[in-house]
Amino acid sequence: MQQLAATAAELDFHSETYKDAYSRINAIVIEGEKEAHENYIRLAELLPEHKEELIRLSKMENRHKKGFEACGRNLQVTPDMQFAQEFFAQLHQNFQKAAESGNVVTCLLIQSLIIECFAIAAYNIYIPVADDFARKITEGVVKDEYSHLNFGEVWLKEHFEESKAEIEQANRQNLPIVWQMLNAVENDARTLAMEKEALVEDFMIQYGEALSNIGFTTRDIMRMSAYGLTAA
Repeated sequence: MQQLAATAAELDFHSETYKDAYSRINAIVIEGEKEAHENYIRLAELLPEHKEELIRLSKMENRHKKGFEACGRNLQVTPDMQFAQEFFAQLHQNFQKAAESGNVVTCLLIQSLIIECFAIAAYNIYIPVADDFARKITEGVVKDEYSHLNFGEVWLKEHFEESKAEIEQANRQNLPIVWQMLNAVENDARTLAMEKEALVEDFMIQYGEALSNIGFTTRDIMRMSAYGLTAA
């Protein structure tokens, strides 16, 4: 942590190099929160008995989006939203397809597990090296993300036996995309003092814990985690 703090102190948040990389990283978190907002609204349609809770989560994601937009304005950076839309395109498309088919389990795995674990990992690694304004915003956001992750965990745990096969299939299809996403952003993340190895490690810890909480064994989790390496 001391090493990270020293790195943060050395960063020039107003250099053109930093701001160029930040334009894409900031866009990614804005787009991620925007799509999460839309995804939870869609899940509310698919799970009407949980509509109130899912709409509440969607509103939280919209607040997060506004917070991260403010982070960009604070550094006078215009987010590269086209890059961010392309960054999320595959996961977005897979979520939409699953929703159209009524595959709630796949939708929850993509949004409540993969995307939330990805966000938590990114925010955890970013907070120690963020500028003061963005750190305060991100610390507030990451607390909320755990509650979003928790919703998916609880629902999938309650429906574990009938959902297990679909979870494994959705994991096989979507986990490699996370590796591709991490590779696509590796250089920009490093410019912000966020190392890819740390992001991967934090993501795998969060994701493994989520799978464990749902009901998978350690052996299952190791096997399922290995699918991500096919895209490494």
